[in-house]
Amino acid sequence: MKKYLEYIENVNTIIRKISTDGADSIEKAAEIFSQTLINDKRIYLFGTGHSHMLSEELFYRAGGLVNIQPILVEPLMLHISASESTVAEREEGMAERIFAEYGMSENDTVVIISNSGRNGVIVDMALLCKEKGLNVIALTNLEHTFAGASRHKSGKHLCEIADLVLDNGGCVGDACIEVEDVSGKICPTSTVCGALMLNAIVAQTVENCAKQGFYPDHFESSNIDGGDEINNRLVEKYKKEIKHL
Repeated sequence: MKKYLEYIENVNTIIRKISTDGADSIEKAAEIFSQTLINDKRIYLFGTGHSHMLSEELFYRAGGLVNIQPILVEPLMLHISASESTVAEREEGMAERIFAEYGMSENDTVVIISNSGRNGVIVDMALLCKEKGLNVIALTNLEHTFAGASRHKSGKHLCEIADLVLDNGGCVGDACIEVEDVSGKICPTSTVCGALMLNAIVAQTVENCAKQGFYPDHFESSNIDGGDEINNRLVEKYKKEIKHL
């Protein structure tokens, strides 16, 4: 089998597993999301390194919920210095400043995204959010998580703190393809499968809300006729509440 087909098949295998073994967690996450929206609270997403891309995946998207707040901390992202972000994500003590900066509060929901769930800032944030009364959802890789010890002083992994765990179904190290005579593996699965899970949760969330007579605001594509007008109204409505809009 050609390697591109092997990669596609590997992803499809994970997706099939998510649709069965992960269904209960997706439905529970959607129920948390829907109650958060109905109660006029905020949904936050936080990840470091490549995981921060999933924080942006639900934000300001065509067909995406408006009431989404990505937590985007530049030293923990990739565009300034990817290598330095790897160092920064292992530090402890940043979570309280981030929490305060974004105005997070009791009964909000936070999805914390980390493939390994072991680094300092991720575990710090999960512990703080749990202490402050937020709903904490982990999007992680359980096989990878338990292949290594926590780097946090508590000795805990993200999945051991969260109220609900979403397993992205990946393998240890994330990359899944071996090529003859090439050392190590290539081609990770966490981003594509994580994005699928998050959007699946949104789909079920909107259905849950609609069944209760609540219709959450969502964006349209800015590249269809009338899209700009709809989105501009929504930005004007929410820009004081949602950072980065």
